[in-house]
Amino acid sequence: MKLNDLKPAAGSKKNTKRLGRGVGSGWGKTAGRGTKGLGARSGGGVRPGYEGGQMPIHRRLPKRGFTNIFKKQFAIVNVKDLARFEEGAIVDEAELIRSGLVKGRRDGIKLLAVGEIDRPLTVKVDAVSQAAKAKIEAAGGKVEVA
Repeated sequence: MKLNDLKPAAGSKKNTKRLGRGVGSGWGKTAGRGTKGLGARSGGGVRPGYEGGQMPIHRRLPKRGFTNIFKKQFAIVNVKDLARFEEGAIVDEAELIRSGLVKGRRDGIKLLAVGEIDRPLTVKVDAVSQAAKAKIEAAGGKVEVA
């Protein structure tokens, strides 16, 4: 078998429907769009979610809850992520960004207690969980909350 002998499987290829190419094609004149109206126009058609004049589902369903526009978005750092720093290092915002643990500041940096740490570090963050603070202090380090 050669490359020039290759053919697609029977029935897998079908010619596209060529609209508006004369009466004999079966798709001439209005080309399957009917006569007049929104669907017949170029660029026409109903918007997404339109239900033919029926009250759309996004208006039939009740609104629920609310969004707190004052909510703070913290960048999260886990205790296990601090293992990449040397013993006695001062880990602050600049160090966390340089090491790639934090991408952009948001409203601050919060330290959480996932994982373990075995070296003393000085950590300067905006918020810290009680468990994370206990783990760092147990390893001989200290946490400073700005």
